[in-house]
Amino acid sequence: MKKPAPNKWAVLAVLAAGLSMIVLDGTIVGVSLPTIIADLGMDLGDAQWVNSLYSVVLAALLLTAGRLGDRLGRRKLFVIGVVLFVVGSLCAAAAGSSGALIAGRALQGVGGAAVLPSTLSSVNATFRGSDRAAAFGIWGAVISGMAAVGPLLGGWLTSGIDWRWIFLVNLPLGALVLIGTWLFVPETSQTAAVPGVDLPGLLLSAAGFGLLVFALIEGPTLGWWAPRQALRLGSFTWPEGSSPVVALGVTALLLLAAFIWWEARRGAAGRAALLDLDLFRIGTFSWGNTAASAVAVGEFGLLLVLPLFLLNVLGTGTLGAGFILAAMALGAFGSGASARRLSACLGAERVVVLGLVLEVVAVLTLGLSITSHLPIGLLVPLLVVYGLGLGLASAQLTGTVLRDIPTSASGQGSATQSTVRQLGSGLGSAIAGTVLAIGTTVGATASLRDAGTDTGTAGDLAHRLSDSAGGLITGYDARSPLHAALAAGFSTGVQWAVFASAAFLALGLLASLRVAAAARAIRPDGAAGKIQVRGPDDGSATGA
Repeated sequence: MKKPAPNKWAVLAVLAAGLSMIVLDGTIVGVSLPTIIADLGMDLGDAQWVNSLYSVVLAALLLTAGRLGDRLGRRKLFVIGVVLFVVGSLCAAAAGSSGALIAGRALQGVGGAAVLPSTLSSVNATFRGSDRAAAFGIWGAVISGMAAVGPLLGGWLTSGIDWRWIFLVNLPLGALVLIGTWLFVPETSQTAAVPGVDLPGLLLSAAGFGLLVFALIEGPTLGWWAPRQALRLGSFTWPEGSSPVVALGVTALLLLAAFIWWEARRGAAGRAALLDLDLFRIGTFSWGNTAASAVAVGEFGLLLVLPLFLLNVLGTGTLGAGFILAAMALGAFGSGASARRLSACLGAERVVVLGLVLEVVAVLTLGLSITSHLPIGLLVPLLVVYGLGLGLASAQLTGTVLRDIPTSASGQGSATQSTVRQLGSGLGSAIAGTVLAIGTTVGATASLRDAGTDTGTAGDLAHRLSDSAGGLITGYDARSPLHAALAAGFSTGVQWAVFASAAFLALGLLASLRVAAAARAIRPDGAAGKIQVRGPDDGSATGA
């Protein structure tokens, strides 16, 4: 008896649930960070690692995971990823120190790296025609919506129960996803004709991105040029008299350049490669990935600094901060639901541009408005407008990036675009934290001097304020001049970080305009620009 075809919408529901769990965990932590910092005795560097390491590990393994899913089976890898993610969540929930929490987050990243490309490549293999566009729209809406829901859920769990539940909630969710996978999701894979595993590529990319994020996060602590603190790794101590940050940053860039060279060399030789550089000859793919990475930097930078500002400066409380940040979710879900209809009228590329225009305008206005007395009545509408843009851009960007990728390269294409998003997420937290630290130190030093504090004490308090991620403010009476000066200084740091996020969102907007131009250059019959792409698994040339 012939086995009935799986219900593709049930398949999508299960995959979307697994994706929700991964995306949610990227944003649920931010609003809980002040509580975690106080409970585990963390500093700003630890907090950045908790936020960034998940995304960096996830990104470092995504390309390999995408290839493994194509070869070993996407359903199988999806299940493995969910199990690893749940185990990592349990480890994070049980953490008694910053090191244990960071290790749990790293294991979550490994699991997420298996889940994320499995969901997108399975959608790509399951749906065709107009249904495929709808499925991509739902996939993008899940990303934007769940990313925006994370702060509200995190605030509710942290204030109502305990911060550890932001990780424990993944246990029942993971169990439901595994049951749904067993019931509904079929196995899909592709026969691998290109032999070998690109282990050198994996090591070069992981080391390069890891060192880059390490340099960005530890720069304020270790010192950018002159050393502020010694770097010790086991028995090794960095030589006195110089900061390791510049050397580590340069090494990271060299490793990433070596990674690109290695991938081009393997591709030219017809060997298995993590990154098929031929895909970047497709304009919508290359510019779309540029837009996705820049937008992720801006969006996740905001998700790091806004909760710290709300709790430490405006004193909203954890649940209050969650409700305020939920304004983004309100906008994202509202616009995400209408993005498909707008896409039918305007085209997906124009919807992405419209969304990013809204994001840039909202974030720039927010940056110009930030003070230690920012009215909530102004903040919430700005976040709603930002969420509207987030929903429009995210819901259509995924399908836009992959619209001209041949089916034979779907695993490679989806893993690549997921990788650049996650790298943007990790870099966003690292860059925003770095700008926040520098801006806070500069702003607080000036405001403390204006309040009559001597230069030496002002510099010391400014560094302590930066290291505490703003937590030092709550230790002073709200009516004291020191409290006002510290709040003003931290607000300056937040303002700098918000402007940095706006700059990356503007870069994403410029790249999205190039996506629209590239899409118009490819006529519906494909006659303009018959681009030859080497399929990642069969080595064939496929027209896109």
